[in-house]
Amino acid sequence: MHRLTSVSMLLGASIILSMSACSFGKKKEKSSATGWNYNDPKMGGFSVAKNKDQQTGPGLVFVQGGTFAMGATEQDVMADWNNIPRRITVSSFYIDETEVANVHYREYLYWLRRMYDESFPDVYRKALPDTLVWRSELAYNEPLVEYYFRHPAYNDYPVVGVNWKQAVDYCKWRSNRVNEKMLIDKGLLSQNDMKNQSDDNTFDTKAYTAGLYEGIPGKMSKSTKEQFRNADGSPRTAQFEDGVMLPNYRLPTEAEWEYAALGYIGQNPGPSKKEGKRGEELIMNKQVYSWGTNNSGLRDIRRGAWQGQFLANFKRGSGDNMGMAGGLNDRASIPGPVIAFFPNTFGIYNMSGNVSEWVLDVYRPLNPIDGDDFNYFRGNKFQTTYMNGESEPEKDSLGHLKMRDVTDEESANRLNYQKGDVINYLDGDSLSNVEYGYGITSLINDKSHVVKGGSWNDRAYWLSPGARRYMQEDMATNTVGFRCAMDRVGSPEGNKFKTGQLFKKQRQKR
Repeated sequence: MHRLTSVSMLLGASIILSMSACSFGKKKEKSSATGWNYNDPKMGGFSVAKNKDQQTGPGLVFVQGGTFAMGATEQDVMADWNNIPRRITVSSFYIDETEVANVHYREYLYWLRRMYDESFPDVYRKALPDTLVWRSELAYNEPLVEYYFRHPAYNDYPVVGVNWKQAVDYCKWRSNRVNEKMLIDKGLLSQNDMKNQSDDNTFDTKAYTAGLYEGIPGKMSKSTKEQFRNADGSPRTAQFEDGVMLPNYRLPTEAEWEYAALGYIGQNPGPSKKEGKRGEELIMNKQVYSWGTNNSGLRDIRRGAWQGQFLANFKRGSGDNMGMAGGLNDRASIPGPVIAFFPNTFGIYNMSGNVSEWVLDVYRPLNPIDGDDFNYFRGNKFQTTYMNGESEPEKDSLGHLKMRDVTDEESANRLNYQKGDVINYLDGDSLSNVEYGYGITSLINDKSHVVKGGSWNDRAYWLSPGARRYMQEDMATNTVGFRCAMDRVGSPEGNKFKTGQLFKKQRQKR
């Protein structure tokens, strides 16, 4: 008995020693450039997060980028000549699976009213969609004025009556709400953080990373985990380098929207689970509409139906918004639910029909030399953080980090750009051969933004992803809504895939 007890004690001691060796002998990751340890207070405390893939934000789907011919698919029957085809490359990104719905936008309004109604009531009022877009002199649409945005029967219908500026503000709000929840889930902010917010201390991602947000610390901030502590042991706020927060939600660029609508991934095998296999780089047929399984048809006749189901919500002809009783063609006289109709091969709904959508770009008629062939976009007005007299960042009255426009003087010596506002770059000069009479002979100006995709009240021509129109940024209609997008960081093929072609290391002969 005594001998067994001694053996047990020896075994227990050896287990404890081995566990201690594992815990205390764990090697810290070190810099391959200097040899100093990362996340080690004894070696300066430089914090480095483990390599990780980007999480997919709420409501988003991944769009693997690539090259495509941006522009017209069919003949330019409108004779606009504003979508001349040219080949460009789009980086991988994320985009909303559906259009932003009424219920999503009402959630936004609820938050604004809860936070600013007493001190800044105009913030809430300016965000309200214009429900009068349904009104018409020669139609009985008053029920839609009253009920379309508010009634729960329309919860999942796309929000309309929202102008471009309102859509941009919604994207900013959504970014902050998603990142705040991620910090709460990580334990860096308390579950009660929302209760602590006020009109001048609302969570803003940029203000938080600048150390200007006065939030309630969570359990992780009080722990001894080295990644979120300074070299002196004091807690610190998470930064983008920690991989806890997501990039901002924003409107998609026109190139991104059109690329996502075409869904070319369905025409290529793509990367398999076994690393090394690749697609064939095929663009078989220039698609007329956004679904890849039926390139030029508007009906699904694969299942032997006599007529087949309409694949999109659009207007078939004059006075025909949904067909006849007993045989409704698209079952929607106005916008339909955001998850109705046929998704494309990226899994995105209603890129053709339902409602047209705002994109980020300032509108200009395209010409052969207009814009870069990589991540094409027109509308850049570069900004940087505003610094006060003490060279410190500040918050505005709504709790957001103050930003300012980059000046031409700051840009003058740059190689890649020389102006802070480049909306009109190569526009109306001798290089572009394009001129506009602003406010005199043309409705096109710096407040004109691109609208993509056909709507419930459009003919089939406008369902083509290459079609494009424009509208002033402070205007709204009952045919235009929007969806959000997000930058992709890391591998362009998606999570669990590597960037670049990797080969075995060749041994050097000695």
